[in-house]
Amino acid sequence: MSKFKKQKKALPEISTASLPDIVFMLLFFFMTVTTMRETDLKIKDPQLPTAKSVKMVEDKNLTSTIYIGKAINGDAKVDVIQLNDKIAQVSDVKNFILNARTGKSGDDVLRMSTLFKADKATKLGTLADIKKELRNIDALKISYVAAKESKE
Repeated sequence: MSKFKKQKKALPEISTASLPDIVFMLLFFFMTVTTMRETDLKIKDPQLPTAKSVKMVEDKNLTSTIYIGKAINGDAKVDVIQLNDKIAQVSDVKNFILNARTGKSGDDVLRMSTLFKADKATKLGTLADIKKELRNIDALKISYVAAKESKE
């Protein structure tokens, strides 16, 4: 028989007093480091056409936006196409959409759509040319950005 009995020591509880401080620090870190991507428009701010009913885009990660309008410092009669942050030609639309598809799964590629943010004075010929390019690469889901018609 031993003189001393072995005592089972209970583990001390973990203090959670500093947990809110750590969470706040992480939140503050990610808020300062993360940047939100916004496109700088190289065209005049488009005057959107109006619609009686509008629907929000479901998944913005699966949309590619094409801006169409008049150049800020150019000919006011010619429609200009902007893809991301640069002025482009109709022939550049194909590569723009194909680059947007890279790295996406097969299901995501099928759900991808193209969003036209066009001025209401845009010529239909410009839209038709872009739609023809999209048809050639099987990008058939197209949406138009519109402002909701006000009820006055």
